[in-house]
This record gives sequence, structure tokens and C-alpha cells, in this order.
Amino acid sequence: METNLKGNDGGFDICEGYHSYRSRKTLFIIGLVAAIIICIGIAASSGSADVALADAYNSILGKIFPESFESSWTAEICLWKLRFPRIFMALFTGIALGVAGCAMQATLKNPLADPYMLGVASAAGLGATIAIVFGAGILAGTYAIIGNAFLFSLIAAGIIILIGEKKDGSAEAMILTGIALMFFFQAVTTFIAYFADSEAVKSAMFWMVGDLGKVSWGDFYFVIPIVAVVVPVIVWKSWDLNILGGGDESATSLGINVKHFRIMIVALSSLLVAGVVSFVGAIGFIGLVSPHICRLIIGGDNRFLIPASGLMGAVFLIIADTIARTALSPVIIPVGVITAFLGVPFFVYLILFGRAKC
Repeated sequence: METNLKGNDGGFDICEGYHSYRSRKTLFIIGLVAAIIICIGIAASSGSADVALADAYNSILGKIFPESFESSWTAEICLWKLRFPRIFMALFTGIALGVAGCAMQATLKNPLADPYMLGVASAAGLGATIAIVFGAGILAGTYAIIGNAFLFSLIAAGIIILIGEKKDGSAEAMILTGIALMFFFQAVTTFIAYFADSEAVKSAMFWMVGDLGKVSWGDFYFVIPIVAVVVPVIVWKSWDLNILGGGDESATSLGINVKHFRIMIVALSSLLVAGVVSFVGAIGFIGLVSPHICRLIIGGDNRFLIPASGLMGAVFLIIADTIARTALSPVIIPVGVITAFLGVPFFVYLILFGRAKC
């Protein structure tokens, strides 16, 4: 009887420990959601035109509850015409890059893997450069750059997937292929830019470091569906990513087709990156740093780490864009420059002093 009681107490302790384990991670994710709400308000009220913080929130809530919340006419024009498009694009782009980076690190088992290691962003840069310098694109008008960037991103992803298929889903083969493609696309882009006029080169370079300034509400008709479909699928597969972390042989013994699963995750991550990079350019470090920050705080359980990385990416990018708009106002710095300034020292700090928790 005494043994049974001890066994029951032990089982209770295990259950209590597991609930505590889940609660800590869930609270962290809830905290990130709250941080996003705060960052959106601060970003909306920051800039050369004065907008009160209350007006920023009232303007958003007024779209949902028009009879209960009102904001000034000036705030409405300033926010919905100028600031909110780039703020909400920063939100969706940060989520996409954070989730894609975390998924790639998990499936390729490489802590330095990110959306740019596989050459997707470099391919997008080449496509955009061709549209800017030669005016040649698969779409006409203002969407020529976007169309080319998206197409070339998919081409890079397709090459990686084909080689991954041929090499039985080998993580090493996919990483090495991505690195080779990255350098190849960068070399071709540099070659084209070398013979282009100065204005075209300036436009191409501005796009390649990342810019949220040219975002319009029409862009969201393309970005939101991709993020809304792909992110839940990756989160849904997070348990399988946990199993894959135990090794390919272990995952195979538990019924996972490692080859097809790895190719699927890389394809989904590449599609996610292509969908946002085509509109905002190659914004670096979000997909690399965000998963590491979250892993340091909540550990490596992908069920929590993947959504947390997406939310952390959104917080990071909204803050970076706010700094880009206000640091040298009225001059706007490309947001990719700010993410690099913030990301590089923080990443070095993580390498030197960071230890992930379980």
C-alpha cells in the first residue's frame, strides 16, 4: 500500500512538472503576443508626424468597433496611408522569416541554417535586379520586380528539392547546394550590376538590403494567404520535427519518411520566404536570430519554439523598422541595415554566453 502511494505521488509530480513545463512556454508565447501589440502601438505613434498612442489603438479598434472607438482625421490619414501598411507587413514578414528559419534549423539539424543559406533570398535578389536593370519581368508594371523575385526564389527552391530528392533527403546535400546557389546568384547579380547605370544599381542595392517603404495594401492579398496556410502546416508538423531531432534512424523507426518529410519542410519554408521576400527584399538575420533567442529562453521543443520564433521575428522586425524610420528622420534607413546592426552583436553574444534551456 505504501509503495502504491509513493508511485501515485511520483506520477502526480510528473504531471505537475509537465504542466509547469507547458505553462512556462505558453506564458512566454502570450508575452510575445502582448509585446507585438505594444510594439504596433509604439511604431504607429512614432515618426515625423505626431500621433498619440491612444489614437493609434483607437484607429485600429475603430475598424472593428466603429461605434465605440474614434481617432482624429489626421491620425487616420497618417496611419492607414503611410504607417500601418509597413507595420503590418513587418508583422507578417517577421512571422514568416522566424518560422521558416526555425523549421530549417530543425529539419537540416544546423543551428546556422536560415532562409538565406539555401539561396532563396539571393535568387530573389537576382530576379529583382534583372527587372530593375533590364525592365524584363514575368509581370508588367510595378509588379515586375515582385514577380521576378518570386519566380527566381521558387527556381532556387526547386533545384534544392530536386537534389535533395536525388540524395535521399540528405541535409548535408541540401545545405551545400543552397550555399553554392547563394554564391552563384550573388555573382550573377554583381556581374549585372557592374554594367548597369548608377540609378539602377542604387535601386537594386536598396531592394537587396530590405525595404518596407514601398508596401501597399494590395500586397497583403498575396502575402496573407501564404503565411496563413504555410505557417499552420509547419506548426502542425512540429512534433515530427521533434522526432527528427533524435536522428534520422530513430525517426524512420517511428514511421516518418525522413526523405519526403525533410523535402516537404524545406519546400514549405522556401515558399514562405519567397512569398514575403518578393515584396520587401532580402531582410537578413530575422530567421537566424529569432529562433536562437527563443531557444535560449524556452528550449528546443518545436511545438512551442516554432510559433515563438515567428512571434519573436515579428517583434524584432517591427522594432527594427521603427528605428529605421525614426533614427535619422526624415531620412529612412533600409530596415535590413538595422536588422544587421541589431542582429550581429546579439548573435555573437548568444554564441559566447547563451545556453539553451530544456
